[in-house]
Amino acid sequence: MVGKTGDTLTYPSTSGLPSPGGHYSHVVVANGFAFISGQLPITAQGEKLVGASFEAQAEQVLTNVAQALAAANCTVANLVQVRVYLDDIGNWPRFNEIYARWAGEAKPARAIVPTGPLHFGLKIEIEATAAV
Repeated sequence: MVGKTGDTLTYPSTSGLPSPGGHYSHVVVANGFAFISGQLPITAQGEKLVGASFEAQAEQVLTNVAQALAAANCTVANLVQVRVYLDDIGNWPRFNEIYARWAGEAKPARAIVPTGPLHFGLKIEIEATAAV
């Protein structure tokens, strides 16, 4: 598909992720970047981790982000921006620990946004942009 500016858009296969819950792609590659849609703590089999701990939900979301990155032939090292939506800002310190372990040496720009309730009563959602 060709974008309005003539850039080629690609929609990589994301077989390691659940089917999108709406009219969107998990990842779109355009103009040298991979744009990763908001990922929720939902397993590849479609199980929503509603009753799981914050830690389990955060780990699943990061796994989903990594799957989306891999679909675009990227890794955590390619991330340039990460936006994290939390239902409770009180989860920020624990998320920061989990995220630092997951991201390792990568330190992309990041925003933490307290939102109140998220889809399905989940506790966290992450969207990201990576350089391809």
